[in-house]
Amino acid sequence: MTETTNALDLSYEEWTEVCTKRWELPRYRAEQLCQWIYGKKVFNVHEMTNLSKELRERLVYELLILPPITVREDESKDGTRKFLFQLYDGEQIESVLIPQGSHSTACISSQVGCPLACSFCATGQSGFSRNLSAGEIVGQLLAIEKRMGRDVENVVYMGMGEPLLNTAAVLKSIEILHSPKMRNLGARHITISTSGIVPGILELAEFHIPVRLSVSLHAPNDMLRGKLMPVNRKYPLGPLVDALKAYWRATGERITIEYVMLQKVNDEPEHAYETAALLSGMSVYVNLIPYNPIAIIRPGDKGYSRSSAGRVKEFSSILSKLGIENEIRRERGRDIDAACGQLRARSSAGEGGR
Repeated sequence: MTETTNALDLSYEEWTEVCTKRWELPRYRAEQLCQWIYGKKVFNVHEMTNLSKELRERLVYELLILPPITVREDESKDGTRKFLFQLYDGEQIESVLIPQGSHSTACISSQVGCPLACSFCATGQSGFSRNLSAGEIVGQLLAIEKRMGRDVENVVYMGMGEPLLNTAAVLKSIEILHSPKMRNLGARHITISTSGIVPGILELAEFHIPVRLSVSLHAPNDMLRGKLMPVNRKYPLGPLVDALKAYWRATGERITIEYVMLQKVNDEPEHAYETAALLSGMSVYVNLIPYNPIAIIRPGDKGYSRSSAGRVKEFSSILSKLGIENEIRRERGRDIDAACGQLRARSSAGEGGR
């Protein structure tokens, strides 16, 4: 029986081994195949014209190139695009493409759903199905780039799921994207966003590719953060801050802190003072994020409202006065529910795609 290889799951070293040992091909074939897939976004072996016809006919049966299938694509008035992708087993995930002047950023998922159940998050309310493979993570970027007809300059692991609960696949996907023989994306153009998984942050601090780190804080004390983010009960703020300092010392990279602004929940002046005290002594940059209300609330959960512009401005001003660099994030894609989890939830509830 012919053994098939899932192309997008392979590192460059694995490509070389498959080509030379399994297929008995010269080493340069690995680079050729990777250039077709990662450079030219060609996923059909028959279109790889510098391979012999005999080799192409053989690889059709032995090589699977399976980027996700686009089920739905929405475009915002501001140019933000949201993709609902379907995987080989029928599961669905979301990715977002955000234009930023002459550059763009792809926000990609690492899990189907999310197990952390943050009370304000649509993805968390949809439950958790499974981890994505490295190839399924990488495939999102390739599918977006093929659709847009150009390369995307930045990637953030900030879509559905918690990347540092799927560390092996996430780190392998980074190696694939970073490899000069494959996607050749610079380390400073890759950001991992976490809800505060301490062992994963410490592993990232020692990772040989110095990618950037973003941390969802959302509250400056354990009592409030534990209500908003159940993960805080396992990894409270003390150990989390220690891990962030370890990452900062190991990499020298400034850490981005994400803080969603919830009206009269975490946006009081005292919360700003607590946040500044918590983050003092590290190189950080705080993003104050407008809250996107979610349509699906689990029984017993409380709905939230976005903080008023005045409360956000006051919070920002306090942080600035206390030496914490911050910005009020410009809202993107609200008209297409660009916050991850909402499009998948609507699809699961029976709303059809375009």
